[in-house]
Amino acid sequence: MNTYLLTLIWGISVFVLVFIFNFFFTYKLPYSRIKRKKKKKRNKDVSEYIGISYLVIKYNLDLTKVNITRIFLACSFINAFIISLVFIIIYLIPWNMVFSMLLGFVLLFGLIYALYELYGRYIVKKGWVKDV
Repeated sequence: MNTYLLTLIWGISVFVLVFIFNFFFTYKLPYSRIKRKKKKKRNKDVSEYIGISYLVIKYNLDLTKVNITRIFLACSFINAFIISLVFIIIYLIPWNMVFSMLLGFVLLFGLIYALYELYGRYIVKKGWVKDV
């Protein structure tokens, strides 16, 4: 089988696995537990999730206006896309371990910044920011 096709199949499977794990075990299940346990002294807020906290702080989001499930889906999609794309690129380039790791970190942080920046600008256009 062609190396590129095999890498693409592995990348798609990594994308699906990371998306499902990230959406259900990182966002959806803890959020449903938060909604059930409102009587505790300290409730974990939605803005304490890593991807969402960056968007809330940088773009001044109003959490009463946003669709939380949509934000969770988008952040899960972005995270899965970043991880699978970095996996595909690192797997295809035949460098030694040190340069592959260095390229992986550069790609990882660059994609995180770029994709969350694009999604934040989309959210601002949707009108989910606080009224100043």
